[in-house]
Amino acid sequence: MDLPLFDTHAHLISDDWDKYQPKALRPDLPTPARTNFTVTVEALIEMMDAHNVSDACLVQRGHLYGYDNSYILDSAQRFPGRLHPVVILDPQDPETPGAYRDMVKNRHVRGFRMAHTRPYILDTAWISSPAAMEVWKTCADLGTPMTLILFMKQLPYLLPLIKIIARQFPDLPILLDHGGMPFGMTQYEVGLAKQAGEEVVMPKAPHFGIDTTIALFEDVPNVHFKITEINMERLVAEDVRPAHIVRRMVDSFGPDRLMWGSDVGQSMLWNYTEKAAMARAAADFLTEEESRKFLHDNAARVYSAAG
Repeated sequence: MDLPLFDTHAHLISDDWDKYQPKALRPDLPTPARTNFTVTVEALIEMMDAHNVSDACLVQRGHLYGYDNSYILDSAQRFPGRLHPVVILDPQDPETPGAYRDMVKNRHVRGFRMAHTRPYILDTAWISSPAAMEVWKTCADLGTPMTLILFMKQLPYLLPLIKIIARQFPDLPILLDHGGMPFGMTQYEVGLAKQAGEEVVMPKAPHFGIDTTIALFEDVPNVHFKITEINMERLVAEDVRPAHIVRRMVDSFGPDRLMWGSDVGQSMLWNYTEKAAMARAAADFLTEEESRKFLHDNAARVYSAAG
């Protein structure tokens, strides 16, 4: 039987557009358009059951619902213990720490996600302003993981900053979405680069750009890395077998700091059946124990301890 999976990165999109309406992530951004596809909680559970996925983190789809986490909160309440909400709230709002504490206590929330709105806005306030640091402290107090999504042009200055913050909160699990490395470049960023006439060149084996980016976290054990379809898309486009980069990361960071996430509800190149198969294939060069940790146990440990 296939090894069990823990999906750390599932996005839900409701089919009830009247109850769960699109909202902008910031007041100066337009209200998002309704999508032409959905990933309801019922559909996610059905896919999980079909592919031996024990748990999933419901990661707020910020660019669709903004800071309104209602759908993932309502969905998790319907399947307690199996679905774990990871919310996005405004880290600059002084009310956020209190609101988050309440969500953890009363709505089974198991993680916070800080997300920037645009890859070409090169600042640090969204992650390290005084208000944002209060959010970090709140997550550390509660023991709930902090997740960050970084854009490629931000890596040179954000990765060292995250290292400084991680050392301030050594017991707080910090997760970098899509690995926080060149092979985590999103299709959105690729599109922007092409529009600007920039050539997208991925670093080659054996280091895949890890040595010049996230290698600085080798001695920071509370920083973890998600491998998702975003990574798979870039790797397949470069004709690189994903198992090579996963093996490279385990060699650098040990077997306890990698996790898998599908990015269902956002990445749509492959269906959930293919996503699950690619996750397991990415563990081809790992031992069975390393594979179990990457595919399931690391996430189960981090999120079972949360809250």
